[in-house]
Amino acid sequence: MDLTKVFLLAGFSGVGGLAIGYFFHVLITLQKKSSIDLKIKQLLLEAKDKAHETIEEANHKAQSILDNAKNEEKTTIAQVRKLEERVIQKEENLEKQRVSLDKESSDIREKIEKLKEKKEEILAMEEKKRTELQKVASLSEEEAKQELLSSIEKKYEQDLLARMNKLETLGRDEFEKKARDILITSIQRLASSTASEVTTTSVSIPSDDIKGKIIGKEGRNIRALERAAGVEVIVDDTPGSIVISGFDPIRRQVAKVALENLIFDGRIQPARIEEVVEKARIEVDKTAKQKGEAAAYETGIIDLDPRLLVVLGRLYFRTSYGQNVLQHSIEATHIAGMLAAELGADVNVAKKGALLHDIGKAMDHDVQGTHVDIGRRILQKFNIKEDIIKAMQSHHEEYPFETTESMIVQAADAISASRPGARRDSLENYLKRLEDLENIANSFKGVEKSYAIQAGREIRIFVTPMDVSEIEAKKMARDVADRIEKDLKYPGEIKVHIIRETRIIEYAR
Repeated sequence: MDLTKVFLLAGFSGVGGLAIGYFFHVLITLQKKSSIDLKIKQLLLEAKDKAHETIEEANHKAQSILDNAKNEEKTTIAQVRKLEERVIQKEENLEKQRVSLDKESSDIREKIEKLKEKKEEILAMEEKKRTELQKVASLSEEEAKQELLSSIEKKYEQDLLARMNKLETLGRDEFEKKARDILITSIQRLASSTASEVTTTSVSIPSDDIKGKIIGKEGRNIRALERAAGVEVIVDDTPGSIVISGFDPIRRQVAKVALENLIFDGRIQPARIEEVVEKARIEVDKTAKQKGEAAAYETGIIDLDPRLLVVLGRLYFRTSYGQNVLQHSIEATHIAGMLAAELGADVNVAKKGALLHDIGKAMDHDVQGTHVDIGRRILQKFNIKEDIIKAMQSHHEEYPFETTESMIVQAADAISASRPGARRDSLENYLKRLEDLENIANSFKGVEKSYAIQAGREIRIFVTPMDVSEIEAKKMARDVADRIEKDLKYPGEIKVHIIRETRIIEYAR
């Protein structure tokens, strides 16, 4: 009986324990589920926050891009309007100039007609005055003329003596006539045109939009081109062109060829630029070879080393005082051949010496020394005969004239370089010379205004008729000429005009 109670009690205890355990198990499971739900809700909230932040950031970037696009559009519109205003302004200026020129032309025609009328009146007055003087002086026109000439001879005796001495000097120089005739004949037989060169090269572009690609991001492309080619690239608001500036014409040509190829290809980036510049150098070398061969063929010299012709062809890209050096060398070669034929010298040696006399200029940007010494070293390297080297080395008188051909080359070089239009003087020196000439004229009393014309070979001086008489005007012309001879240095002679004009104006009321 007691044992049964014990078993029953144990069974109830076991069932109660199981119930309690199940209850705690359910409680723990509910707690875990509640914790997981909280975590899921927390993750969802974090995801929503991140999504919101991403959307806001995207909206901000989109707005920034839109603002930049609007700013670029405003800049482009402003540039276009500026260009339109410039074009309109130029058209207005051209129209004003046309109207002004028409008016000036009409005024000039009227002045010419008035001058013709005045001239006829003056001639009539002179004839009348001459007749009256004959009556008063009881002298014929021939007698008055002789009297006037006699007085003028006494007054300007010194001038006449100076003129006579000058004529005597010209007579002593008559023995040089044959030499001058030879030189003149050579110049007349060769009258080739000369194109002036400058230190900049212009490259045409299809549209101004390409300028941005050439400049590149933060200027990387243009700096890469300048560094690779060794020049300065100027990109400004000039429509349809880009300017390449540099003292070395070969570098400018390389940069021009490279830039044209880049524009045609469309791929403009630093690595591509270096590759295209190298190809452009090869292309320029090919051009130099072709120009050297063409120069040798044109002058009839066919036995020069091909490598020497490449160096000679580089002169095509070189200028001296605006004159193309290769064209100058070809011209000097023709002149030297003519002179040598006239004088009985070695025509072949003279022509080769003249063609190669400036070859040192092809390398003077890269090698130290004068172009004559550089040229001597180049010719010696290619085993050119010594008589040809002697013919070319004396054209600037750095070396003595050892042969007749050396004198001929020097003369041919001087003829080609100094003939009219071959070279140009600097603008500053030219303007200074004209200014000094006008200042001398304006320093005299009674001068109203003066103008230096004909490139400084003639000056016209307008004097005030109330302050300067006819006799004083003649004396002033001599004094101005003496002052110019004393103070200025110039080739040839300068013609001095003194213009004295009396104008009388009255009004009929």
